[in-house]
Amino acid sequence: MAHVELRTSGRMPTIRGAAALALALCIAASTACEDRAPEADGPPPRLQAGDEYVALGDSYTAAFLTGETDPESRGCFRSLTNYPRRVAERLSLELTDVSCGGASTENITRPQQVAEGEDVPPQIEAVGEDTDLVTIGLGGNDFNLFGALVVNCVVAAQQDPTGAPCTDLSESDPSGKSNVAKIRSRLTKVVGAVRKRAPDARVVLIGYPQVFPQSGRCAQLPLAEGDVPLAHDFLRALDVAVSGAARKSGAEFVDVWSASAGHDICSADPWIAGASPVRSDATAYHPYPEEQELVASLLLDVLESEGDRA
Repeated sequence: MAHVELRTSGRMPTIRGAAALALALCIAASTACEDRAPEADGPPPRLQAGDEYVALGDSYTAAFLTGETDPESRGCFRSLTNYPRRVAERLSLELTDVSCGGASTENITRPQQVAEGEDVPPQIEAVGEDTDLVTIGLGGNDFNLFGALVVNCVVAAQQDPTGAPCTDLSESDPSGKSNVAKIRSRLTKVVGAVRKRAPDARVVLIGYPQVFPQSGRCAQLPLAEGDVPLAHDFLRALDVAVSGAARKSGAEFVDVWSASAGHDICSADPWIAGASPVRSDATAYHPYPEEQELVASLLLDVLESEGDRA
C-alpha cells in the first residue's frame, strides 16, 4: 500500500469498487475452498543459515518509519527493521528486500515509478535460481481500492458523518466479485512467476492485519459511522483473496488477520496508525513496529514448522 500519501484517481466511482469488493467477501470465502492446489509431497525444506531470502511487497512490507529508512531503497521507503529484516537476522539469511511503498502486483513484472519520477526495476528481477525463500505481501494497491477507501470515503464523511455514503454507492455495483477474483488470480500468477525463476524456493504469502474495527468510528478513523463496517469488510475481503491465492497456488500463508485482532486503529493498543499518527514510528493507516514484530514472529513459526498452507 502507498507509504505516506494515499493517492487516488480523484473519481468517486472508485469508491464503488472498494465497497463492492467488501460486499463480495462471502462470495470469495465460499468459493475459496474450490481452488485448493494438490498437496505438496512432504514438508517444505527447512532453511539454513546463509540461505537467500527475497522479500516482495508493498508498504505493509516496506514499513516506512518503523525504523531507520534504508538509504538504498530509492524512494521505496523501506525500513531497516521491517519484518523481512527481523526474520533474516534471526535465521541468519541473506536478504534482498525489494518491497516498495505503493507497489501493486503489476510491479512484480513491471517497473514502478517512485519519488521524483525515478523507476525501480520489477521486483521479480531480485528472484533467481539460487533463491531459497520468497515472501509476497501484495494486493492492497491493486485497483487503487485501499486509497479510494481511506481518501475518498473520508471526504464523503465530512458531508455525512452519521450516514454511510460509501456503503450506499455499492448497492448496484457488480465489480466487487470480479475484483476479488482478479486480485486472487494476480497473486496466484505472482507465485507462478516466482516458481519459474526459483523452482526450489519456499514461497510464502503474507496476509493483511485488521486495520479497521468492525464498527464504531474514532478520532483516528474519520469515516462516516455507517462506513466503518465497510472498511473492515474490505480488508477482510482482501485478506481472503490473499489466502485464496495461497490455497490455489499451494504456497504457504501467514495469517496476520487472526493474530492482529484487538489491535485495529481504534483499539486501546493499536498496531496500525490512524489518520493522524500520535507516534513518529508509522505513517497514516500503516503498521507500527509492533505489527512488524507480529508478522516476523508468525512468519518464523511457519518457516520453522512443516509449513502452513492456506
